[in-house]
Amino acid sequence: MLIRFFLTAIVLASCAAFSGIGFARGFAALTWMAGIVSAFVAVIRRERPFEPTLNHWDEMLAFVAAYCLICIVTQDMPV
Repeated sequence: MLIRFFLTAIVLASCAAFSGIGFARGFAALTWMAGIVSAFVAVIRRERPFEPTLNHWDEMLAFVAAYCLICIVTQDMPV
């Protein structure tokens, strides 16, 4: 899960670098959408939250935490 998260974050950061709305706003929007996709995949795969192993729910929480951190650092709600 950690490798998947970091590879996804690298792809999102590279896409946000070429965003027309700015890096911070683009990265925030992409992390928000990645969190929704991770939650959707977790529901489809019927993964249970709070399992001893890392799963898509944990990935979703990491993306939401990144989104919140971006909102705090930029002092506005980008999405």
